[in-house]
Amino acid sequence: MLRHLRPALVMLLGLSVITGILYPLVVTGIAQVALPFQANGSIIGRDGHVVGSALIGQNFTSPRYFHPRPSATTEPDPKDASKTIPVPYAADNSGGSNLGPTAKALIDRVKDDAAKLRADNPGAPVPGDLVTTSASGLDPDISPDAAAFQIPRVAKARGIGEDALRTLVAAHTEPRLLGIFGERRVNVLQLNLALDAMGT
Repeated sequence: MLRHLRPALVMLLGLSVITGILYPLVVTGIAQVALPFQANGSIIGRDGHVVGSALIGQNFTSPRYFHPRPSATTEPDPKDASKTIPVPYAADNSGGSNLGPTAKALIDRVKDDAAKLRADNPGAPVPGDLVTTSASGLDPDISPDAAAFQIPRVAKARGIGEDALRTLVAAHTEPRLLGIFGERRVNVLQLNLALDAMGT
């Protein structure tokens, strides 16, 4: 029996060392050398302090900033653990709302959000990503159209020209990956940090 057990134990130990220790160390080492920014969470800092990650949206609500798309993330209600409450961009609880396109709660929320947005920019069509959540609820990006839609509000709140903001949005618009994958996008956190750097 020991003759059969020994090779199995040696194989278990050997594969555990290779796949559980050596392989992760090699992959981590390669990632740290080749892509250190991405390997460390795409962390964004300002004045020596971490302000967020380029991969996770933040809940900007001030009229002085560009706003992200809505977030559907929730957390347990501290007053009643059997219920949940909306907590936008809760990175520890990523997920969509699971509401279908005919759900009254979703329809009402989208209508309310669209009405508020129209008040900020009357006459302009509301981009879909400003009233719909992403599947993760944590999307850090908006479309260039969604950023352009918000320019009048931000310009008025900061007292700066819309042309300057259009130039800023254009400078922070990322192209499609390899020119064919995905869509053009604007990272809201990076755009807002650049907006603050303008000093207005």
